Amino acid sequence: MSEESVPPQGGAAGRPKGLLEQMEELMAVLNADLSALADLQASAPARGTADEAD
Repeated sequence: MSEESVPPQGGAAGRPKGLLEQMEELMAVLNADLSALADLQASAPARGTADEAD
């Protein structure tokens, strides 16, 4: 994705976010998604071995 296709996002002072700040935000979102996935997997019933017996 090129920079032209990404609209600039204003920070607290209206300045564009730095790459490090964007990466930190993306990592926070990814961590939240992975935590939610882990919670779903932990609450899902265990799969039987019938699917693996092919």
